[in-house]
Amino acid sequence: MLDSATIQATIAQSRDEFVRDLATLIAVPSVRGAKAPHAPFGQEPRRVLDVAVALATQYGFKAKVVNDAMAYAQWGDDDQHYIGIVGHLDVVAAGTGWTSDPFTLAERAGRFYARGILDNKGPAFACLFGMKLLKDLGVQPRRTVRMIFGSDEESGSGDIPMYLASEPAPTFGWTPDCKYPVVYGERGIVNYRVTTSLPAAALAELGPITGDQAKDHVPDDLRVTVASQPLHVHGKRSPSNAPELGVNALTLLSQQIVSHHLVQGPLFDYFQWLDASLRDKHHGEGLGIDFADPDSGTLIVTPYLLEKVPGGLALELAMRYPVTFTEAQVTAGLEAHVPTGSTVDIVRSMPGTLHAKDDPFIQVLSDVYAEVTGLDGTPVTTTGATYAREMPNIIAFGPSFPGQKGIAHKEDEWMDEKDLIANMTIYMTAIDRLVTN
Repeated sequence: MLDSATIQATIAQSRDEFVRDLATLIAVPSVRGAKAPHAPFGQEPRRVLDVAVALATQYGFKAKVVNDAMAYAQWGDDDQHYIGIVGHLDVVAAGTGWTSDPFTLAERAGRFYARGILDNKGPAFACLFGMKLLKDLGVQPRRTVRMIFGSDEESGSGDIPMYLASEPAPTFGWTPDCKYPVVYGERGIVNYRVTTSLPAAALAELGPITGDQAKDHVPDDLRVTVASQPLHVHGKRSPSNAPELGVNALTLLSQQIVSHHLVQGPLFDYFQWLDASLRDKHHGEGLGIDFADPDSGTLIVTPYLLEKVPGGLALELAMRYPVTFTEAQVTAGLEAHVPTGSTVDIVRSMPGTLHAKDDPFIQVLSDVYAEVTGLDGTPVTTTGATYAREMPNIIAFGPSFPGQKGIAHKEDEWMDEKDLIANMTIYMTAIDRLVTN
């Protein structure tokens, strides 16, 4: 096994090559697009797989695209039994407010900026480049390892079934798309659409609600006309699994309508319920579902969409619930606290996942993390959703260190160079331990 000094020196010597090749992946605007022949998730997500295969082939690995959905770089000869590292090369839309071009890798004061630098092109490529460096150092793997690149993680992980239709699942592995230390469990996720009937006269007081409303983030800028008065509310965007880091424009809207008594009757009652139940109440306490457990903490709720529909208003909520609770418990609790005359429909359902903390492979990763960083390596759970829910035998491991939260899916997405290098050090050490023992 290699020592940390050798690994770190090798990374330092190859820094410029790493940055150059990472920039080629960043440059592909791999946001999901229209389905096309041989491009199930759009042309750019498909093209970035070819870029990854070209780099992996250049590094001397066996590489191929699988069913136009995922690609892999393989080190070793066993095609049936392998350690798998599963990252993704698709990204969310760039949005606005960037200081520099989101698809050009920028460096400022020791920090990289680009869409995907953290989520997930940077860490995924660090794993591939780490494999290259281990091979260059003469490591001889006793186990095969595959770096697998996805193209639809941000839009539902439809790429995983397409990969598994042709390839065996890993025997063990990780996705570098979450946080440290080892994540042995992911909370369940469920999104609801609460549709509330309102009289036509009340609805006539409210115009269309416009702005960027999507399930992956707290809405930060909304416009609507209320009782002939235009309202424009500014919040602060954050990931939907970290609503406390943002300021939700939906609840700012409800606060303004209620505090200024802009409407009366049923419409006022509706916004009063929304305000009382959800403004600054991120853990379900306003809805009677503030569930919690020692392993994964407290339930998280984020309202992310409000729209007029025929006969009423529809509100969508993203929930992340603790690993020892069930979706049925969350649904029952919510149904008991919505306005009279409302229907509750599930629009997204992702059951949680849980692995044994004492699994020998997990222990290897925990030990590596503790040795390289000097930090506590005790496995943890997460509120996020990763490929670990979809790909058998995969857990999440990195790339964010404790205290780093709410960076992805925003303008000027960033990752410090020292952290990206630390990731590569951890991943190289982990691969070396797993494939040579």
